[in-house]
Amino acid sequence: MPGIFLTATWRYVAMLNFEVDPSILVPLLPKGTELDESRGRHFISLVGFLFLDTHVLGVPAFFHRDFEEVNLRFYARRSVGGETRRGVVFIRELVPLPLVAGAARLTYNEPYRTIPMNHTVVGTEGELQSVEFCFGGPRDECRLTLHVDAGPQPMMPGSDEEFLSARAWGYTRQRDGGTVEYWVNHARWNVWSPAAAQLDGPLAEFYDEPFASILSEAPASAFVADGSAVAVHLPERIV
Repeated sequence: MPGIFLTATWRYVAMLNFEVDPSILVPLLPKGTELDESRGRHFISLVGFLFLDTHVLGVPAFFHRDFEEVNLRFYARRSVGGETRRGVVFIRELVPLPLVAGAARLTYNEPYRTIPMNHTVVGTEGELQSVEFCFGGPRDECRLTLHVDAGPQPMMPGSDEEFLSARAWGYTRQRDGGTVEYWVNHARWNVWSPAAAQLDGPLAEFYDEPFASILSEAPASAFVADGSAVAVHLPERIV
């Protein structure tokens, strides 16, 4: 197993999920993987969360330790020696720090973009009311807001929340058409589910079609996960 590239704590993982036709995802699928599905359904997710206490190669990231990320992703899997590795493929990743985006593009060839971002959390982990992630400048700002009522609960085995968030692998297409795989190690999360969601703003400024239009529709589900410490391992080429 390759060594650890990055450690951090992810908190307030807000997930807005949309059911999609798998045909729109097939052209984006990295070689060596296949689309993952839940009871015949395929999803994309818009995910906002906090990166906290970030260390790169064991060294504190100094002025880049705490920041927001919003990513758009879909779900893939790969069979290895009888094991099914369930992972994610990123369509777009947004962060406010150029050095973070540059390091991820260089190491993984991830589709990062640097834009202004901020967040608001109302309540505490025990009595959370809402989380909001804003991305874009004054003229093109978008807002992802999730409101919750009840307290956090363990994820139920076989639930959509488990399918969408219990993901231990990442897959990324490389510039030459190959694929890298990397392990993302973290504990099982608790979730606030369901959540009432709002997504506002000029999404076409950040997402190509058909994804901008899909994100403008009603989601299939929305929830918030509490998050945990994570370790993101270095990539390994599989194709």
